[in-house]
Amino acid sequence: MELRGLGDAGLAFQVRLPRGSAWIWGGLTMLCLFRLWAASRVSLFPDEAYYWVWSRALAAGYFDHPPMVALWIRAGTAIGGQTALGVRLLGPISQLVAAWLIARTARDLLPEAGEQGWLGAGLLMNATLFWGVAGEVMTPDVPLLFFWVAALWAMGRLIATGQAAWWLAVGLFVGLALASKYTAILFPAGILIWMLEPSRRFWWRSPWPYFGGAIATALFAPVLWWNFTHHWASFVRQGGRLDDFKLGRALGSEFGLVFGQIAAATPVVAALCALGAVAVARRWREPAAGLLAAMIWPGAALFVEHALGDRVQANWPAVLYPAAVIAAGLVASRWRWPGIWFGLAVGGLVLVQFAFGLVRLPRNWSVVPMRPETVREFTAGIAQAVGNSPYIATDDYGLAALLAWYLPGNTQVLALDYRWPNFDLPPAEPVIRSAPGILMLRLRPDPGSHWADKTLFERLPSVRGQQIELLYHLSGIKPGDWQVQGAVMPRRDKIVGD
Repeated sequence: MELRGLGDAGLAFQVRLPRGSAWIWGGLTMLCLFRLWAASRVSLFPDEAYYWVWSRALAAGYFDHPPMVALWIRAGTAIGGQTALGVRLLGPISQLVAAWLIARTARDLLPEAGEQGWLGAGLLMNATLFWGVAGEVMTPDVPLLFFWVAALWAMGRLIATGQAAWWLAVGLFVGLALASKYTAILFPAGILIWMLEPSRRFWWRSPWPYFGGAIATALFAPVLWWNFTHHWASFVRQGGRLDDFKLGRALGSEFGLVFGQIAAATPVVAALCALGAVAVARRWREPAAGLLAAMIWPGAALFVEHALGDRVQANWPAVLYPAAVIAAGLVASRWRWPGIWFGLAVGGLVLVQFAFGLVRLPRNWSVVPMRPETVREFTAGIAQAVGNSPYIATDDYGLAALLAWYLPGNTQVLALDYRWPNFDLPPAEPVIRSAPGILMLRLRPDPGSHWADKTLFERLPSVRGQQIELLYHLSGIKPGDWQVQGAVMPRRDKIVGD
């Protein structure tokens, strides 16, 4: 029997890893379905519930971030209903599309890596622990990373085809990324650095990058306008992190940054990405490698500099991952596929833990509820304490949002915080002045002089670590000039058992 064109059968290798891309994309599709299932099982985290409140009061900007996460939640709940799955619906789906875009970008930028290298880039991204869990928690990082990957894909198309019109797509996706989270500014900054290399300076004389920049600016303009009309609230909020510079804790912050990223990416994937980052830096003059280097090293330097005086949160450097996993295709290592399987296995175990709560973690291990029962127990205790009171007011924005989502009955939930005047929501003060209710405060100094009468009647453990929630009977506000900064929270259309 003659087999024509078979080439290297490599049967032993195929048993371990199917060469056909259909196997890989089929596996990633199943992983997407698994993530959607896990997302439907886990109770909302406090910040997720907070972003859901945003989706019920749509605006061009918010106190903490641009509005894209609110739009994604609004779209997801329009399809999946007011459920945990609805809130998170677009997360796992966007991850599947992003994996395809990363593989296509790797093909455009590193054709020498071959099909295994291109597909490996998409798999490496999914093998990071951060990416494995991020899609099940709807935060601004989810749309940010999707549009970041899309912008990188458009740049890859620009380099591979030489067609200047791809700058328009780059501008589109950069603008959408900027409307997701301010960290996206690193992408256009990387492009500008990439264009500084002498062989690429001709782009400064071309109108196309400026057309793309105009599109990105137009998409970001509503966020700028919202900040202008709200005293630059979110710019001040995010810029205020720079005021926390403390050189004395630099060593601890730097160690936290390094080991946090090793954990977030998983050790083998982190090592491959680091080696890939070095490889593209050495090939800076090449358009493709230079682009990857420009999307990794400036951001890495910024986070290292920030860690000299303040903690870098583990999710911030995630924008470096897409370029880094593509760059890892230049690294010939026997550890690539074991690293991928290990990362996928760890991420899968975490999702199973989230979905089933096989190991009940102590409350003080995390600031987020790790099991659905945690939130249910908490809200059941609150519901019993509230009784028939017309409202419950709290000074914790995350707990206010959780109560707005989970608390049964018709009790109004009032959020008391300096951020709420920036929202298009009914003010809380008229409700407090109209009738007695319940006040819930965290165990901390309380400006009690403003309340007409406040009587402590119960202490409850919080879903946030070892904090204690203090519940008071509240009769109202003392007469005077003091105004309550707060809002009436929207409620779910109906309570469902998610």
